Amino acid sequence: MPAMAARNAASRVVTSIAAAVRLVSSVVGGLIVLYAVFVLFEANPANPIVEFTAGVRDDLGAFTRDLFTPEDPKIAETVNALIAAIVWVVVGNLLSKAITRLAPRTKAG
Repeated sequence: MPAMAARNAASRVVTSIAAAVRLVSSVVGGLIVLYAVFVLFEANPANPIVEFTAGVRDDLGAFTRDLFTPEDPKIAETVNALIAAIVWVVVGNLLSKAITRLAPRTKAG
């Protein structure tokens, strides 16, 4: 019985870590999407919410900066930011699923 309890506890810990990874990546992706919306609709860059989301984009989504360079810089930044958000969500979910597979299996019944 103690081995079963330890396995269940380990499984819960690994599952919780996977959920945390999925949550963090989704929040980052959501903030980057919000930034893309702000750029598209020309939100006031001095607004604290816009500044915060721009900081998230700069710190965590810079890997897609200037990926595509259409003539309109507003469209370019919006598209590149949305790609960064998609990458965060997809990679976060794949990583979460990989972590979940590491969880010890509990025997049914």
